[in-house]
Amino acid sequence: MTARLPRIVAEAHTSLATPSAWETVPPLGELVDAARGGAPRDRTIVRAATSGRALHVLFECDDRDVWATHARRDAPLWEEEVVEVFMAPGRGDPKRYVEIEISPAGILFDAIVENPDGRRDTMTADASWSAEGLVGRVSRPRPGLWRAEIAVPWSTLALDAAPTDAWRTNFYRVERPRDGSAEFTAWSPTGAAPPDFHKPASFGLLVLP
Repeated sequence: MTARLPRIVAEAHTSLATPSAWETVPPLGELVDAARGGAPRDRTIVRAATSGRALHVLFECDDRDVWATHARRDAPLWEEEVVEVFMAPGRGDPKRYVEIEISPAGILFDAIVENPDGRRDTMTADASWSAEGLVGRVSRPRPGLWRAEIAVPWSTLALDAAPTDAWRTNFYRVERPRDGSAEFTAWSPTGAAPPDFHKPASFGLLVLP
């Protein structure tokens, strides 16, 4: 799965995109079942763009029961409801990548993941690392919908790699209704059952303009 990023205008005081700017950004698509690729129960639309200096991502999540209890940065947000971005510079299957998450409460998680074999048993994640310049915000435009937006400088995402116009990427959502079963969705399905987002060979490709 490959997508070319459009350019977007960012707010100077927050580095986030202006609300009107998102109106010109087409969706990358809807997230699908992470394991099988089918249509999920709860719809998630993801958009992504570049302002030249930063990656901008917007998730729009249908959700009849929006909730989150974690209140500190780098808490285990994946235990609850969350949207996630995994990203690494270059076109090859990454062995090292950035993981960024944001909850419906606007709490952020960021880590560097070392995944040399594409397997959980040899993977490590350093949550003490902080993505310099990362900002996020969450809104509830109407009942049954929450929106999460992040912006993070390309220089932070590069992990000391040489400049590149191509980035291996995946977008994810964990939806956990309090009265039903959890749902795991992805932009590029990982094919893993039980669900596992840490499958870098399954990441899609974003190309800068």
